[in-house]
Amino acid sequence: MRTRSLWHTCRPWLPGIPAILFLIVFFIVPVLEILVNSFSSSDGTWGFAQYVRIGQQTAYLRVLGVTLMISALTALLAVALAYPFAYLLSQITAKQRARWLIWLLIPFWTSYLVKTFAWILLLSRTGVLRSLADAFGAGEMTASLIPSLTGVLVGMVHAMVPLAVMSMLPIMQGIDAQLSRAAHTLGAGRRTAFFTIFMPLSMSGAAAAGLLVFITSLGFFIVPALLGTPRETMVGQLVISVILELFDMPFAGALSVLLLAVTIVVFIAYDRWVGLSSMSGDAPAGRGGSRRMQAFWGTLGRWADQVFPAPKRGTVARRSWTLHLYGALVALFLMLPVLTVVPISFTSSNFLAFPPQGFSLRWYETFMTSPAWQSAFIRSVLVATSTALIAVALGLGAALMLVKMRGKIGNALFSFFVAPLILPRIVIAVGLFYLFARMGLTGTDAGLILGHTVLAIPYVVVTMAAALKRYDWRLDDAAKILGASASARMRTVMLPILLPSMASAFLFAFLTSFDELTIAIFVSGGLKTTLPKQMWDDMLLQVNPTLAAVSTTLLAIITLIIFAMAMLRRERKNHA
Repeated sequence: MRTRSLWHTCRPWLPGIPAILFLIVFFIVPVLEILVNSFSSSDGTWGFAQYVRIGQQTAYLRVLGVTLMISALTALLAVALAYPFAYLLSQITAKQRARWLIWLLIPFWTSYLVKTFAWILLLSRTGVLRSLADAFGAGEMTASLIPSLTGVLVGMVHAMVPLAVMSMLPIMQGIDAQLSRAAHTLGAGRRTAFFTIFMPLSMSGAAAAGLLVFITSLGFFIVPALLGTPRETMVGQLVISVILELFDMPFAGALSVLLLAVTIVVFIAYDRWVGLSSMSGDAPAGRGGSRRMQAFWGTLGRWADQVFPAPKRGTVARRSWTLHLYGALVALFLMLPVLTVVPISFTSSNFLAFPPQGFSLRWYETFMTSPAWQSAFIRSVLVATSTALIAVALGLGAALMLVKMRGKIGNALFSFFVAPLILPRIVIAVGLFYLFARMGLTGTDAGLILGHTVLAIPYVVVTMAAALKRYDWRLDDAAKILGASASARMRTVMLPILLPSMASAFLFAFLTSFDELTIAIFVSGGLKTTLPKQMWDDMLLQVNPTLAAVSTTLLAIITLIIFAMAMLRRERKNHA
């Protein structure tokens, strides 16, 4: 009886054990190693010398302050821009939403390097905006857009708006529309109902978006390095410089621990005030805010109804037209920089300029025939494919375990599996650098695959957990009654039904690895260069038309994958 009881207790944990062990070895251990090594010094002694060094040097404190300021501004602006767009997506039909999401997902999954390169083409002194301004006699208006703080914020907000929309949308979709109808029935105006019902209930989604954008921004180094001045240096840039130029690992560890500490404080505050469950897309349960905040929203709504009284009939169409116009402007903001790269990639000039001079395929030929570019491209494809296969195998098991878990244990396990998504990538990369240096995995494809898998697992877990929530477990019970074994039920019932979701998870993991740069900088060791690493090196040396050709090729690949994901989603709905 004890053996059977023990087996019954442990059985739900079995599918997720491989993922747990993997993350303990390649995520928890490296992060803990950063913490330990940050207390060591160059002479082998232990203490707080590295932190004292940070406190005594105003330059380091200034970099930390700039990092927090830029990250906070990025989160604020991204959420403000994304909220109306997410609201639009939550109010339209599923078919319309799928069409809008295409224009959101393409820039969302497009490489940060490609998007930053696009902003260089737009905002530089010889870029598109300057050329257009010169044509209209207003060239000085865009002369100082980059490098500058404005350029950094534009690039980072552009990169983070899709993430903010995707974070808020599940919460908004979970809000019961009958609540607003009930408010209308009781005499509340349209704006009063929005501010007193929808807005408070959607604030958990806005908070989740702000949290993810803020934490993701903490580890940014691509955008500030390429669009900013030394005044906009962020901690991620400093960590890379300290390791690759000064080889001061303890000090880099101390800087990473500071980022980690900020992340933990913000994450704990979010979990206390909003609740971790909102990050998984669960609808808010009674978190409408304090009575004082509810009174504030009500006053704001009544004031809005008085200042902007609702027209008579036809207001729904007018409101829909306004929201759609705003959505179109946001989609244009997201897509225009990316599409700007395409015509410039066909230039016959040796330099980047707008409008492009002549028409030529020479830069695509350079990309296709260059041994360095081709080696990087092939390596990225192989590493991304291997990463996706491993991440799907581990993430599916973790999702199966999460479905069986409830309460605090389930929430704790969900936090554990999504932690690599929440922590700044620069912290994970530094930790893996410590670990792989001892294991002899730096400069190897295996090291890249393991590091990328750490980052890809959260996407797979979230995707498959959502799919398993919709899975009809009665089918599994019926197969069991008919005598099918566990492996047979998995092979003949569950996997065929979950195949579209698994394909989506595979593509998410593939794109995560294919676009990853931070770990490649530390783990590749300059020997195993991936495509993003090759692009990064070229951008630091000289921005040239070959980069436009590479960026256009990547954009085409991303677009094909996005449409493939849309087709898989449609097929999944047809099978449902």
